[in-house]
Amino acid sequence: MAKNSKETSAHIASLASEKMRDPHASQIQKSLAASALSQSGTSKQTGAGMETVASKVMSSDKYASDTKELAASVLSQSNKAR
Repeated sequence: MAKNSKETSAHIASLASEKMRDPHASQIQKSLAASALSQSGTSKQTGAGMETVASKVMSSDKYASDTKELAASVLSQSNKAR
């Protein structure tokens, strides 16, 4: 299994933290934020289920740019072999 050594940037970690505290954030935003935060400062990789969610967000026009930014970060930290 190919290892992806990318980590969540400080900017994305800050955005993710903001979304986790936002009572108006959607469940998708909170899921993406939680995934990004769990990978901050660690070598953890995105799971297959979260890859699917993030991919759907990226291919849809209905999500805001900050949601897509979180999704892109989550996808960039996915397993290279998948």
